[in-house]
Amino acid sequence: MERRTIGAAALAVGAVGLGCMPMSWAYSGSRQRGDESVRAVNRALDLGSTLLDTADMYGPFTNELLLGRVLKERREDAFVSTKVGLLVGEQHIVANGRPGYVRRACDASLRRLQTDVIDLYQLHREDPEVPVEETWGAMADLVRAGKVRALGLCAMGARGGRRTGNRLHDATIRQLRRVQQVFPVSAVEAELSVWSREAMETLLPWCAERGIGFLAAMPLGNGFLTGTLTPGQGFEPDDVRARHPRFTAEMMAANQPVVSGLRRVAARHGESVTPAQVALAWVLAQGPHVVPVPGAKRERWVTENAAATDLRLTARDLTELAELPAALGSWD
Repeated sequence: MERRTIGAAALAVGAVGLGCMPMSWAYSGSRQRGDESVRAVNRALDLGSTLLDTADMYGPFTNELLLGRVLKERREDAFVSTKVGLLVGEQHIVANGRPGYVRRACDASLRRLQTDVIDLYQLHREDPEVPVEETWGAMADLVRAGKVRALGLCAMGARGGRRTGNRLHDATIRQLRRVQQVFPVSAVEAELSVWSREAMETLLPWCAERGIGFLAAMPLGNGFLTGTLTPGQGFEPDDVRARHPRFTAEMMAANQPVVSGLRRVAARHGESVTPAQVALAWVLAQGPHVVPVPGAKRERWVTENAAATDLRLTARDLTELAELPAALGSWD
């Protein structure tokens, strides 16, 4: 697989990563099977999808434990990205950026992941009660201690409300400017896909200008851009899509033209090419510093996603995809 670099430290990873969250968090719980997910992670590593993206809050904790089962045997094959800064309660999620907590959380993640170093440690969310410089300083100390190789930041506010357009990521860029004064940012993780392009306005160029890697979260639109979901199919109560404004039956039907456009492009490249591969190829085409991190928990989907690196979209393809209608949500 093609390799791409993250940040000034030139950390090399496969061009398509693996988002591990669906294996234990946020999607249908009845379909989560540990052994099957372990096979999917191993398949990703076999194919060169080396970046494994997780967080301590996924589960909570169980996603890191699952990855630890693989890393115990294959640590040298993987690039491990995990996150800190969010605590999961029974009915709520709260931020914690206190330096002492960050240090304890890192040690706990290392134990669960069965490794002695985290390749990329990301701040999941800023704690409003702690200056972000203090949190970031504690994370930088972990780099100096040899427990972490590089630091990253998850973009805030991508779905925090109805805002769209140029100003969506203003708060994230202000935050990035602040922490850059403390210790270099190697990567930013934010949503980017054919139907969620807001990062292209300011955040993606900001990262490119500074040599910061961009991890494209949800590049398959929570599964919608794969073309495998049916309007009105319903979701289990624990599935985030059950409450998502783009996944009501009405909005899934209204957004079918987006999938149809992906299908048209895929058809020009051969019968075996899928809408998901076109969606990932589009993300890859946004810059050499961009690494899509599609979530998957089955070997089949991991294999399909990895093959997107072999797909080269033409100028006609990119023009056609740029002209797809904007995605609609229930508030529209």
